Amino acid sequence: QVQVAESGGASVRAGQSLRLSCVVSGDLSPTNAAAWYRQVPGKERELVARIDGDDTTKYLDSAQGRFTISRDNGKKMVYLQMTSLKPEDTAVYYCWVKSWVTLRGWREYWGHGTQVAVSS
Repeated sequence: QVQVAESGGASVRAGQSLRLSCVVSGDLSPTNAAAWYRQVPGKERELVARIDGDDTTKYLDSAQGRFTISRDNGKKMVYLQMTSLKPEDTAVYYCWVKSWVTLRGWREYWGHGTQVAVSS
């Protein structure tokens, strides 16, 4: 059973926008901490945006001012609104969630990724 799943990735042109979505299923919840990471072939995975339980956020320097992470706990969704996309934003984007699981405690979960391709 898929517990964290991303969607919304697409091929767009520079300057356009995309909204990535991440649904958290089952007993998991995005209430605590959630984040979006991205990775390109041959490079390390990097943190793009993170939101903590107190709603504080942190962004990759190059994403600051262009990307916005948000969540809807009622819908158990995490979003990444991306604007003014650049070719260097091209990557596979992953959703990460830290959730309290009954009888298990705190656990971290990753989605399988969604591809974003930005052409000039």
